[in-house]
Amino acid sequence: MTTQGDPTARTGAPAVAARTGAGDAGEDSSGPPGDGLPAALAGLRAAIGAARFPLALPSAEPARQAGAALTAQLDDYLLPRLARLDAPLLVVVGGSTGAGKSTLVNSLVQARVSAAGVLRPTTRSPVLVCSPADSAWFRQGELLPGLTRTNEPSEDPGTLHLVTAPALPPGLAFLDAPDIDSVVDANRALAGQLLAAADLWLFVTTAARYADAVPWELLHTARARGVVIAMVLDRVPAEAADEVAAHLAEMLTAQGLGAAPLFVLPETCVDGQGLLPEKVTAPLSAWFAELAADAEARAAVVRQTLDGALAALRPAVAGLAEAADEQETAAEALDERVRAAYRGAERTVEQGLSDGRLLRGEVLARWQEFVGTGEFFRTLEARIGRLRDRVVAAVTGRPAPAAELRTAIESQLVTLLRGVAAEAAENAYTGWRAHPAGAALLDPALAHPAEDFPERAERLVRDWQRGVLELVRAEGGDRRFVARTAAYAVNATGLAVMIAVFASTAFIPTGLEVATGAGTTVAAQAVLQAIFGDQAVRTLASKARGDLLERVRDLLHADAARFLARTDEARPAAGTGETLRATAERVEAARQHSGLTGSDAAPLPLPKEDGSS
Repeated sequence: MTTQGDPTARTGAPAVAARTGAGDAGEDSSGPPGDGLPAALAGLRAAIGAARFPLALPSAEPARQAGAALTAQLDDYLLPRLARLDAPLLVVVGGSTGAGKSTLVNSLVQARVSAAGVLRPTTRSPVLVCSPADSAWFRQGELLPGLTRTNEPSEDPGTLHLVTAPALPPGLAFLDAPDIDSVVDANRALAGQLLAAADLWLFVTTAARYADAVPWELLHTARARGVVIAMVLDRVPAEAADEVAAHLAEMLTAQGLGAAPLFVLPETCVDGQGLLPEKVTAPLSAWFAELAADAEARAAVVRQTLDGALAALRPAVAGLAEAADEQETAAEALDERVRAAYRGAERTVEQGLSDGRLLRGEVLARWQEFVGTGEFFRTLEARIGRLRDRVVAAVTGRPAPAAELRTAIESQLVTLLRGVAAEAAENAYTGWRAHPAGAALLDPALAHPAEDFPERAERLVRDWQRGVLELVRAEGGDRRFVARTAAYAVNATGLAVMIAVFASTAFIPTGLEVATGAGTTVAAQAVLQAIFGDQAVRTLASKARGDLLERVRDLLHADAARFLARTDEARPAAGTGETLRATAERVEAARQHSGLTGSDAAPLPLPKEDGSS
């Protein structure tokens, strides 16, 4: 690249407010500060890993991404760094496309360790450069364990190319990350992951792009997380150096990053090895050299960044908890829409047993045929005894009308059940379709009752009819009527009970029942009262009606279960939000007692105008 001019630097030190190891009585700076923090972090890691956001809500995908990012940071940085506070300081070099990150890293370590060029993206897999004395730590894979270590350059973003540079002092390592605004999605994601694993961000931008939105979004993230930051303004024309540097400094201050050291590198030419002239990088090289030599300053950087990352966990996890709460609320809302639709179906059936609609048509005709003619109804009350005999005779001598009546009752009930189930399924389907989470769970088959619903409805009615006959046997077992007439009387009386169930007025004709055949109701009442007595009549009808409604509820609940099974499968574990909040609070409490927080500061060395410190 072609550049010219002299380097300038703005002095300043990040506000390192983390307590150093020397200030923590009884604490080993090489181990985790506080026994409870690693366990609390492990608990949080498990809670985040268990959290699911399967329902298609607006907050679901952001929550999944946030959860993955938190998990990666815990695995890549927080847990391994907490276990070894004395490990080398990792400086992640990040920035925009073409900012000159690789060239800068090569120049700082005085070797071509990272590919640089005009083709974009240049850095596809990260390159980590460290002192030979520190290579064992990085090869162990405790930091960034998800990346495969390699000794050769790679195009695979899942690898970490490890390089040793004798010119780099122990205690300090550089990681050249992919572009934060890369056109390749995987590169952008990897850049964010690597920055989350940094002890210190060296953020590289250019005079032409320092105001771009993407870098500032990441700088805001760094500020929120308490990461120590140093800025490099690269490729600055000599005539614009003061103006551009001043403007960037103002922007940093306005965004709460005024304490970040700012290094301005002028436009210049690279040498034959592709390295920047030493005089250009001298202030930055000197600053890092002093940092590498100052164990206390390095520890302060590590602790500040570590403490900032830990402090940022609680608000980040709170966002996950809110998304988990929304998942539970949405699942319950979807379930309620289904329950409401099928409750409506139950009410329709109950009303159908009350308003006389089931006494119309075929059922009425077959009942009249079964017990006699209209003239018979007119003289009913004076001929109760003969009516009872007539019922028995009807069953004994005329089995066809009894079978036809039973079939008509079954058909009428099945038709009612199929109708209400179809309406309930349609209402539940429509309710889900209007909900963003429900629409994603729908299948066209859900818009109608299950394929075997008619068969199950028919079985329900036949089982209920058998249940009514058992009820008659049980209620009349000690009566001479049942003993004398045996099965014939049971069958005839059972049919009368079924007819009686279709009127909730206990056989007192209402206007609608008069219109649909009041004589039918009165006939059923007369037959049953003649055999069992008035109270027994009410008991039989009430029990038979309750049995039918209970069976209907079970049938409709089974059909509704097709919907509910989908929400059960998608529903996050109950209390996920509460679990996330509780584990985050435990981490925060452990952080407060860890010794990482405090007022004792160990300032970083200040960059000097002449490159010395």
